[in-house]
Amino acid sequence: MAHLWVGNVEDDTSDDEIREFLVRYGFPPFDEIQRYSGTGTRPAVVLTFNHASCDALRSLQPRIHDMFWKDRTIVVQVMPEHDES
Repeated sequence: MAHLWVGNVEDDTSDDEIREFLVRYGFPPFDEIQRYSGTGTRPAVVLTFNHASCDALRSLQPRIHDMFWKDRTIVVQVMPEHDES
């Protein structure tokens, strides 16, 4: 299981739009999404990929990190692995 942080995502971006965007750049479809509004200026999402490794996501990350998408520059990071027990 791996997690991907995508920051500065336009608040009204749908789950489907995020999925389509990522798949277009080679990512597998995500299994879960969590939204974080923060202060409202740079909302983010954390995506869970149940069948992808952190290494796999790291190899794809440069394709979209710092990309201008929907009038914003998005920031993409693979979150460190952690024990969920």
